[in-house]
Amino acid sequence: MTIDRAVLTMAGTVVLISVLLAALVSNWWLLLTVFVGLNLIQSAFTGFCPAALIFKKLGLKPGVAFG
Repeated sequence: MTIDRAVLTMAGTVVLISVLLAALVSNWWLLLTVFVGLNLIQSAFTGFCPAALIFKKLGLKPGVAFG
């Protein structure tokens, strides 16, 4: 698995968990989805993603986006 795929997998998982928690617990959990979305947008423009740095330290191979 590359860093790119790991970041997308993690972001998708967090979004789905956030939506589930919003449906079952409180609508305030949707703020987590907003945070993930904003982070994805800023990383598209800046190339900086904290999750990518963590996955790189864990030894995942770089991909195209986070090389």
